Amino acid sequence: MEEPILVIMAAGIGSRYGGLKQLDAVGPSGEIIIDYSIYDAIRAGFSKVVFVIRRDIEAAFREKIGNRIQDRIETAYVFQELDQIPEGFSLPPGRTKPWGTGQAVLICREEIDRSFAVINSDDFYGASSFPGLADYLRQASDRDGVADYCMMGFTLKNTLSEFGTVSRGFCRVDREGYLEDIQERLKIRKTGEKVSYIENGSDWIEEDPESIVSMNMWGFTPGIFPELEKGFSTFLREKIEIPKSEYLLPEEVGMLVRNKKAMVKVIPTAEKWFGVTYPEDKPLVQKAIGILVDEGVYPKMLW
Repeated sequence: MEEPILVIMAAGIGSRYGGLKQLDAVGPSGEIIIDYSIYDAIRAGFSKVVFVIRRDIEAAFREKIGNRIQDRIETAYVFQELDQIPEGFSLPPGRTKPWGTGQAVLICREEIDRSFAVINSDDFYGASSFPGLADYLRQASDRDGVADYCMMGFTLKNTLSEFGTVSRGFCRVDREGYLEDIQERLKIRKTGEKVSYIENGSDWIEEDPESIVSMNMWGFTPGIFPELEKGFSTFLREKIEIPKSEYLLPEEVGMLVRNKKAMVKVIPTAEKWFGVTYPEDKPLVQKAIGILVDEGVYPKMLW
């Protein structure tokens, strides 16, 4: 049985952070968040990593991370660019924002020949999240036209920034632990012990802090690619002229679930998310990783 592949989406601009947060050091020996994800993935048995980046950060990315890990795990790069759109579509003038996580995964298809996981580059998912994901992917098998996917389900209260709003995919899960629906909410904030999200542009709605959310830690079979291809074309027909529109992976997965074309097992994790959505997040991430190093979860120098 072939071990699964890990796709790391690292092409985002990071406008709220103010720089290339993918490459910002947070570990005691200069490690970046991606280092920890790859370290955990290797321990869990992943056999290949595919980086989704932009051409303009390739040199810096290879120097900062690629050259360090390429002797430890098979490594590949794909480049997410604005002009990677199907025939029949034209790039709108002035478009600068990437097309989103759905397109980021779609362009990896030439590097994927077996089940694979997808994660963000700037999210710290925790060591215990990767083994469950890898175990599921080893036995994932599409059957009778229904795809067999999975995702790690995080607890909302464990995924919030102290310094501003975040985006999360809110999940409705059935009694057997399968995803029934997912709804992307773009502005979620923590106020004391309460959590709320914005609706209709101005109304703040309180949400249960124990809600299950997606952190874009997914598991797929290669059968996802034809669906992404069709979905991306549909998205472009409807929204190509909207400057900041994005083809989002959770929305496509949610549609496949609602149409009975996929089953998504939600694997719960108690891990606390760390991330660098805002510059103020960085010291907290550094402190949290330092504690994990002191506890022996990670060595002081990963590589």
